[in-house]
Amino acid sequence: MAGSDQEPSKMPEQGKRGGRRARLAQRAAKPAFDPCPPGQTGGQYKPLTLPEIAAIHDTALRLLERLGMGEVPDRLAQDLIAAGARPGPPGRLVFPRTMVEGAVRQAAKRFTLHGRDPARSIEVGGDRVHLGTGGAAVQTLDLDSGLYRPSTLADLHDFTRLQDTLANVSWFTRCCVATDVPDNFDLDVNTAYALIRNTTKPVATSFTLAEHVAPIVRMLDIAAGGQGAFAERPFLKAHISPVISPLRYGEDAVDVVYECIAHNIPMSCITAAQAGATAPATMAGFLAQSLAETLASLVMVNAIRPGFPMVFSNWPFIIDLRTGAFSGGSGETAVLNAASAQITNWLGLPSGVACSMTDAKAIDAQYGAEKGITSLAAALAGGNLIYESSGMTASLLGVSFEGFVLDDEMHSHTYRALRGIEVTEENLGFDAICQSVLGEGHFLGSAHTHAAMERDYFYPALADRAEPRSWQDSGARDAWSTARDRARKILRTHHPQYLSPEQEAEIRANFRILS
Repeated sequence: MAGSDQEPSKMPEQGKRGGRRARLAQRAAKPAFDPCPPGQTGGQYKPLTLPEIAAIHDTALRLLERLGMGEVPDRLAQDLIAAGARPGPPGRLVFPRTMVEGAVRQAAKRFTLHGRDPARSIEVGGDRVHLGTGGAAVQTLDLDSGLYRPSTLADLHDFTRLQDTLANVSWFTRCCVATDVPDNFDLDVNTAYALIRNTTKPVATSFTLAEHVAPIVRMLDIAAGGQGAFAERPFLKAHISPVISPLRYGEDAVDVVYECIAHNIPMSCITAAQAGATAPATMAGFLAQSLAETLASLVMVNAIRPGFPMVFSNWPFIIDLRTGAFSGGSGETAVLNAASAQITNWLGLPSGVACSMTDAKAIDAQYGAEKGITSLAAALAGGNLIYESSGMTASLLGVSFEGFVLDDEMHSHTYRALRGIEVTEENLGFDAICQSVLGEGHFLGSAHTHAAMERDYFYPALADRAEPRSWQDSGARDAWSTARDRARKILRTHHPQYLSPEQEAEIRANFRILS
């Protein structure tokens, strides 16, 4: 976290620390204290009252008890019936209320998302908030042209090593699809390889087919240090959407769930209904159906293996009902994802929601407004894992290098807002007020101000706080240009080597690595 180059011009060149220049140099070298680290406490924003949550929850349970789930694969049907499901309307299994409530009770409430570097592991659950990534963008905002082009495998490698330097991306899910790689095993294995080669944070990906899981785990074992090492400390989780709205299972995704559980891969089971299309247009009705569907994923996972680590990823999606276009940056998206986090936290489950899915194509005012509104709402509501929070543009169709850099700074402000205000006798400053009023008549340069300066305030490295004339004299640069330069510098200088030469050789000998 670099300090700002701008401070009020009236700050005196005095004090025990050697003056303004010395303080700036000290801050730029190494912050004494991070005022806004990841993992702050959420839950301050509660869009729903407790009776409203109870009504939504009750409706979800009634839906599962009366309608249940359709298109249940045979293997899953056997496990669900053994866990208490019953035949319902033709071609459907229904879940008694007691069965669903039992699954919630036995579900994993907290677990660790491991990084290959243990210092980068995070705990999921409780009231801690972490911002990370998601998405499957098929277009990349080109750093040179400023226009969109198809995403490539090289882009995925570049995005992975770029975010490796960004402290506020707590875990990295592949953010783009390598459209230059065939959509088969080659795509899945090269995606996983790009993640483990370029970062030691917790990572996540998806699997096209269940039969791709086991061989990719063999590659993860190589990175982890030997056969079976990955399962002992899994550093990759799977993103799976086993439920297709409205209220039916998807067979291929269910097969992937079974394979991930067999190989001890934690998962985010993602429900992504769209209001007015695959779920009711009313927000309350949407939340009830979406909750029922995500509970159906939870019931499934716990019927297969009770207590298996699953992030309850209930992602409300909005469409513009005039056009049918996905709308990721709306106020409705903000309130629905916040409500989803609130409901999941009320259930005591690890919550996953989405934010920062701006509809903007350029890095402009629309981009900033939509990202700021949706990400702060999700964080204040206490979403444990907030997906899509970095780099995504164009209603999730695009991803931007500059966006990653700008969003990382935005997340610092979000975490600072979550941290709130510490009210202590020292912070109330009674003695400091008396000394300043009876002494110099201001607080500039006082010991009380110095103590608070690094502890309580975040100084952005990208946002410009200069007065207009200085900004003009410095080239009148906008945020897009500044972020582009920062992204280019990181990509030019950060080339991590997280696989040893021996691991690289073994992986390439056993898999078709295309980069």
